[in-house]
Amino acid sequence: MTACLPHGNMLVIIPPSSNENKKITRSLWTFPSHSVTANWLCLSIDIYVRYKLHIVKENFVLYLTGTPKHPLHYRKEVEIRTTLQELLLYFIFLINLCILTFGMVNPHMYYLNKVMSSLFLDTSVPGDERTNFKSIRSITDFWKFMEGPLLEGLYWDSWYNNQKLYNLKNSNRIYYENILLGVPQVRQLKVRNNTCKIYSSFQSLMSECYDKYTSANEDLSEFGLKDDTEWKYSTPSVNSPWHWGFVGVYRNGGYIFTLSKSKSEIKDKFVNLRLNSWITRGTRVIFIDFSLYNANVNLFCIIRLVAEFPATGGILTSWQFYSVKLLRYVSYYDYFIASCEIIFCIFLIVFTIQEIKNMKEFKWAYFKSIWNWLELLLLVLCFVAVFFNSYCNIQVFLLLGQLLKNTKKYSDFYFLAYWHIYYNNILAITIFFAWIKIFKFISFNKTMSQLSSTLSRCIKDIVGFAIMFFIIFFAYAQLGFLVFGSQVDDFSTFHNSIFAQFRIILGDFNFAGIQQANRILGPIYFITFIFFVFFVLLNMFLAIINDTYSEVKADYSLGRRPDFELCKMIKESYNNALEKLNLKKPQKDENKNNMKSGDLAERARREGFDENEIQSAERMKKWKERLEKKYYSTETQDDYQPVTQQEFRELFLYAVELEKELHYVSLKLNRVMRKVSALRY
Repeated sequence: MTACLPHGNMLVIIPPSSNENKKITRSLWTFPSHSVTANWLCLSIDIYVRYKLHIVKENFVLYLTGTPKHPLHYRKEVEIRTTLQELLLYFIFLINLCILTFGMVNPHMYYLNKVMSSLFLDTSVPGDERTNFKSIRSITDFWKFMEGPLLEGLYWDSWYNNQKLYNLKNSNRIYYENILLGVPQVRQLKVRNNTCKIYSSFQSLMSECYDKYTSANEDLSEFGLKDDTEWKYSTPSVNSPWHWGFVGVYRNGGYIFTLSKSKSEIKDKFVNLRLNSWITRGTRVIFIDFSLYNANVNLFCIIRLVAEFPATGGILTSWQFYSVKLLRYVSYYDYFIASCEIIFCIFLIVFTIQEIKNMKEFKWAYFKSIWNWLELLLLVLCFVAVFFNSYCNIQVFLLLGQLLKNTKKYSDFYFLAYWHIYYNNILAITIFFAWIKIFKFISFNKTMSQLSSTLSRCIKDIVGFAIMFFIIFFAYAQLGFLVFGSQVDDFSTFHNSIFAQFRIILGDFNFAGIQQANRILGPIYFITFIFFVFFVLLNMFLAIINDTYSEVKADYSLGRRPDFELCKMIKESYNNALEKLNLKKPQKDENKNNMKSGDLAERARREGFDENEIQSAERMKKWKERLEKKYYSTETQDDYQPVTQQEFRELFLYAVELEKELHYVSLKLNRVMRKVSALRY
């Protein structure tokens, strides 16, 4: 804000706040408080800042003319109309994108995954209610699961009353409604002996050493009976992705065998593999893969059960259930989704051309806006989503027929489901940023403008605070990992320690485990972390935000508002349309003062003001009302624009020229008065 402040016998002109302006204030814009320049400059600055008026000299008379109403009003109307058009167009795009994303998601996906997981993960081993796939911890438990819950879940031969519901050709069904595509596949990956180094003192006690799984340590040689595929290594296929497990990243291939259509044959196969030690000390992971299709809801379910054998011993189990819609265009609704996909591509082309034009027009200045970066990110994500969608559709078209040809072989739908899930993730991120872009259009709203102003003002303080916060945070994370990592699961790795500390901040913690791991350092770690991070640092962060928000609200209360409020303009346009259609009566001006001048004067007298002060205040009030009535444009009430350095300098030069003219007029008047006085005598 520009201001005129008395300082002793001097008058200091304070320009808009900036480092350069502060220097100029000290050195240049200081005048005697009684000088003509100071008085006229203060008046000119106040008028210029508050009402955007210009000084015009004509016959030594000062005219103050307001900004032309019609061009400014026209520019504002054009800006509002353009913004509304962009907002409406973007809403159409956003609705179309939402239809696409929700059209891909089927509520039956969750129920299908839930049914399959309860069947294969929660079903207990016969005779041992505590053992299921989730609780497998030994090789014996694993074979019990293979010969029990897995076989019973894969083969549903008859109805509950032993009635045959379908031909033996299609006998492989799960829960009677889900067709098993092909046959299931079981494969394992092994590591070679002597892949790790034994300390010399223990070499006499141990002759074998099997390291963790890596592609370099993988065993490719035959073993066991060597008479079938489960005893011989099969090379990995190019298309299949690697699997990221708990203790390693595993590639495709390995020692593979497929199950048959007969339940009894498979049970004999499992017994034979168990008796001939198919699982050895070098085994590091076993995958159980199969796929099924439910025609009732047009969904494929690709299932993978994983049992990892870490070098420490024991078994770690994990699983993946992917319900995907690979057959995209079946019903009328699917064709409607296809039309939405075409509209999406048209929008993408239009937005891309628009952004290219903006880049050519603004060049490097284009990249200074955060909204432009968000626009570019959104366009990149949209193009990636289109690429993934096209790739998935092409692969389904090429591979689906081949996979369904031979029902006696394993049908590898995992590759198709893998890329379909990635496409779904890309689309989810795209629609997230698409919704974030809405803030670009509603930033003209007062509340949203305050929020954006608060974040932009305090960003430097937040960055400085973040550096201090993460120094302390990572120090505690390293302390927790080193002290409790070997005994507490939440601190077993460094990144687990980081997430555990975020959970502590949110109130989710295992204090008993920390205390049991170390009875001295555990409580000290917990108490000091809560004190410094939760009570001190987080409250400092909130104080930074709160203090900046208070400053922004104070500035807005002084008139520093955005150029216009879009919501207010939409509401005014709506009311004007209703008034033109005679659906609403014109509203009268309700912002007039309810108190009369006499009431204000009486109130001032009661509060102790003398008559001179009251009369002076009334004169100033009348002068202000005349000025606002003559020069103030109600159409620009909220169109506040700060005075720039160049504008302030031009105003200063105008005031200096005005002082010269006034001095010249004063000299001429003095000469005229002296001549008039001489004529009297």
